[in-house]
Amino acid sequence: MRTAHKALAVLVAAVWGVNFVVIEVGLGHFPPLLFSALRFLVAALPAVFFVGRPKVAWTWVIGVGLALGVAKFGLLFVGMDRGMPAGLSSLVVQIQAVFTLLFAAVALGERPGRVRLLGMGIALAGIAVAAADEGTSGPVLAFVLVIAAAACWGVSNVLTRKASPPDALNFMVWVSVVPVLPLLGLSLLFEGPDADLAALRALDWSGAGTVLYVAWVTTVFGFGAWGYLLRRYPASSVAPFSLLVPVFGMSSAAVLLHESVSPLRWCAAALLVGGVALASLSRGGSGSRTRQADDQGAPKSSPESPPVSPPVTAPPLPTPIRRMVAAPGSGAPPETSTTPRRRR
Repeated sequence: MRTAHKALAVLVAAVWGVNFVVIEVGLGHFPPLLFSALRFLVAALPAVFFVGRPKVAWTWVIGVGLALGVAKFGLLFVGMDRGMPAGLSSLVVQIQAVFTLLFAAVALGERPGRVRLLGMGIALAGIAVAAADEGTSGPVLAFVLVIAAAACWGVSNVLTRKASPPDALNFMVWVSVVPVLPLLGLSLLFEGPDADLAALRALDWSGAGTVLYVAWVTTVFGFGAWGYLLRRYPASSVAPFSLLVPVFGMSSAAVLLHESVSPLRWCAAALLVGGVALASLSRGGSGSRTRQADDQGAPKSSPESPPVSPPVTAPPLPTPIRRMVAAPGSGAPPETSTTPRRRR
């Protein structure tokens, strides 16, 4: 990944980490399903009237909208409302990286290399340390709901990668349209119209601010940028950056919500950062397909093929020589032709 794209991925992780604190505050103003519905309603309107028609098939828009908007965020908001703390939620939900890796291997044929797998293992060890530090005193159902939300996030990551939308902002705005009515229906069914009306009548600046943050900053910007990265790189390259989310989530929860962060939890955060660095800086592993590099304005191949940046330490070698030296497992991506081909 380019340095600028790595920085973008870290910024998205910071936005998503702070988002857990904002959700905790917002749940004090709204029932969870109504809050989630308002999030996507505000994210979609009025932007949907300015971004043009969807640039991918409706199948992908609806699929990601249901997996990400209804399932992932519905389950996450309900889990946090049932008692999962903001910091711990930001940690547990990052098991989505493992789900993404597994689903991408099955659906997209992406095979991460050994070094990347090692990095993922170190990062997941950090999650295990933090979970052990938290203990099992919390509500079990809430914990299971957040795990289920992580699985749905993994599904939406792979669907987004498969859709490969050419305009990430356009895609995210249309995806935000899909969950609104299903979530409103679920809220009326399970939370009741009286609770919904009471929350809307009591709306103040604090409640409105939480909706605006989770809608425009987290959803439109965050997932728009995430979808952009998933379109350009294999899911197994992008997903590890999401493991930085609990670092920002726990830190912001400690500062803003006064949640305690023990030395063991900071140790877990260090493992997460180290694992992410190892996984993201490694060039090992292969995606299902490759695309011609576009660093010097070279033409791109089909949308299904993620671009692979050439090494920046030296000028590109002629294609025949690159194919000889960039053997599988050497750590260097092979030069691609204009016709995508399977990487070995």
